[in-house]
Amino acid sequence: MDSPTSGGEGDSTTRIAAQSSVVDSLKGFGFTGIKIDKDELRKQLRMPQYLRYAMRDSIRLQDPGAGETWLPGARSISGSSVVPEINDGPPESPMVVFINPRSGGRHGPLLKERLQMLISEEQVFDLTDVKPHEFVRYGLRCLELLAGLGDACAKEIREKMRVMVAGGDGTVGWVLGCLLDLEKSGRLPVPPVGIIPLGTGNDLSRTFGWGGSFPFAWKSAIKKSLDRATTGQIRRLDSWHVTLATPSTKIVKLPHCMKPTEVHALDESLEIEESLPEKAYFHEGVFYNYFSIGMDAQVAYGFHQLRDEKPYLAQGPISNKLIYSGYSCSQGWFFTPCISDPSLRGLKHILRMHVKKVNCSDWEEVLIPSSVRSLVALNLNNYGSGRHPWGNLTPEYMERRGFVEAHVDDGLLEVFGLKQGWHASLVMGEVISAKHIVQAAAIRFELRGGEWKHAFLQMDGEPWKQPMSRECLTYVEIKRVPSQSLMINGE
Repeated sequence: MDSPTSGGEGDSTTRIAAQSSVVDSLKGFGFTGIKIDKDELRKQLRMPQYLRYAMRDSIRLQDPGAGETWLPGARSISGSSVVPEINDGPPESPMVVFINPRSGGRHGPLLKERLQMLISEEQVFDLTDVKPHEFVRYGLRCLELLAGLGDACAKEIREKMRVMVAGGDGTVGWVLGCLLDLEKSGRLPVPPVGIIPLGTGNDLSRTFGWGGSFPFAWKSAIKKSLDRATTGQIRRLDSWHVTLATPSTKIVKLPHCMKPTEVHALDESLEIEESLPEKAYFHEGVFYNYFSIGMDAQVAYGFHQLRDEKPYLAQGPISNKLIYSGYSCSQGWFFTPCISDPSLRGLKHILRMHVKKVNCSDWEEVLIPSSVRSLVALNLNNYGSGRHPWGNLTPEYMERRGFVEAHVDDGLLEVFGLKQGWHASLVMGEVISAKHIVQAAAIRFELRGGEWKHAFLQMDGEPWKQPMSRECLTYVEIKRVPSQSLMINGE
């Protein structure tokens, strides 16, 4: 064991996460509690018809100005005058919901139908049809334009808007990343986000008290989740910006959280070991849970490939975890001393790491232990379906290592290592803690190829296979950007 752990209480999100066991999830999502009236819930959430249609048309036509035709008294596209519904005022808690039908057990279609019945068809977005950036650029912008034209209802709804995401951690991160553009462009307020957990790990959901799995009594659970989202407390969450700079001309299928960019955003205060070629390729993205390189990302990549090729195998969190475990056993990580494959060696052979520590503006190189085959930069208290690899460290140990208590909004990432399959299994079983390496306010990774033709990386459960070369380095830089708001689902 790397360190003793303290027996004291953690922060509020740790206490909330501790309630995310299967029993507590079932108890909190439908088997107990006050019955929620559907009509009353709809009144709280449903926007007036003319604003729903205005947002719908703005997103469909990709023109925020298209919604102006739905203002009361204006002429619609068909030429008829728009007549507001009776009692067509702003609801107490206007809400939109994003659903990823491919998350977890693929409950999306049934869940979408249920949500449309509880709220409205125009306020429930299937992510295969409407992307979150389209909602930000056209749907929310439509409300802002109508508010600017003097529509008090549109103004109030824009200010009180809340967002629910039905999906896994990757889906939640995708929506949060798109909402972050509102902060960057000064379009405030940024709507807070709640979660309906449909993924396999659901660590963001666990951390903020929304549960660790999709419940069996899902119809009543949906009502209860929506009801709690109307009054959920707001908690801040650190956001981490990733810049990927690579010389590779090969086409890499990056996850949707990574986008191409022309901005060369590497920190110039740390000189790069080798100059980037004239034709360097830059991508950027944001993560909220973790960023990792190595063994765990390779297993995740193989699992995602298998799920895409044979979707019938992944029918829910339990079956996903069984497939995930079986796939990890087939990669050789449990028998690294007996296998000569270069890709099973320690990351120090391909990776160099610099960090900025707490309250320090200078870069410092941190050596990677030779036994480490997976490096994880963790932001949350939870990892890998509710595990706590960093642990609750004793004050004496933290003082000796120069660590501070970990929180989701402290501006620091906890970097730890996994050595090989057996070590990772014991860490995930919480028999021992992970290999503590450093707490960092910013990180620069330098990856070089050689016998390794590619590396495996992932952000919030979204993995990819990154080509490398011996001649030119691939750079990954992580730095903090403005924090965001998530809702805490309290009892």
